Amino acid sequence: MADARFDDSLLRRVRNDIPIDWLIEHFRWPFKRRLGQFVFLCPNCQEMRSDVKRDTNLGRCFHCETNYNPIDFMMSVRQCEFRDAVAYLTPFLPPAPSPPTTVTTP
Repeated sequence: MADARFDDSLLRRVRNDIPIDWLIEHFRWPFKRRLGQFVFLCPNCQEMRSDVKRDTNLGRCFHCETNYNPIDFMMSVRQCEFRDAVAYLTPFLPPAPSPPTTVTTP
């Protein structure tokens, strides 16, 4: 296989624009809503001592101290390589915002 690289903007969108809590729910990974927090089963240590921080779109396990963005989470859950995780997640991206149009006046 050729050394195919993903565009930086695509990787940024996959990491930031697919909400990790939505991904966990969509993938039907075990989770709970506890006292206003979204707690999920850590795919690494199998402990339910994790939380999602929505403003950074990261999950964190406080038991094994592992952080997850959507790509890391999919790599752990699906036990796959980085490229496979990105390819799996890409169809879940919301449509990219349209670039602003410039109007010129004569």
